[in-house]
This record gives sequence, C-alpha cells and structure tokens, in this order.
Amino acid sequence: MRKIFAALTSHTFWYKVYAHRIYVYGFIGFVGIGIYVGFLLVGENSLDVLLKNITQRDELIDEVNELQARNARLQKDLFELRGLEP
Repeated sequence: MRKIFAALTSHTFWYKVYAHRIYVYGFIGFVGIGIYVGFLLVGENSLDVLLKNITQRDELIDEVNELQARNARLQKDLFELRGLEP
C-alpha cells in the first residue's frame, strides 16, 4: 500500500500522466461513451422499451380499426332495423 501511495505522490508518475494526457482523456471519453451506450441499450429508456412501445402502438391501431369497422356494421344494422337508408 505504501508503494502505491509513494507512486501516486511522486513527480515522475504525474509527469508521465501529463505527458500522455491525450491518451488519458481518450480513455476516459471512451469509457464514458461506453457507459452511455450501455444505458441506451439496457436502461429505462432503452431500445427494448422503444420496440415494445412501437409493437403496442401497432396493436392498438389495429384494434381501433377493427372496432371502427364493427361500429360501422352495427350502425348499418341499426339503420336497417329502423327502416332508414344507410
């Protein structure tokens, strides 16, 4: 543990970090983007939820169209029973 602490407090370590800072920033950015993409694929607002919502929307649209057609048939039957022209 003392060796690690001594390495972190030494000037050569920080000089190497400073000299290679572009790689450090790139690594941090790469990890950050990876975490962000992970949340997009698996999180609350994920791709899976989006696909489920699209499927549910399509099912509801089909159900609405079916109910509208059924309503039109029932109204036609009602008008025929009343003796009116549809």
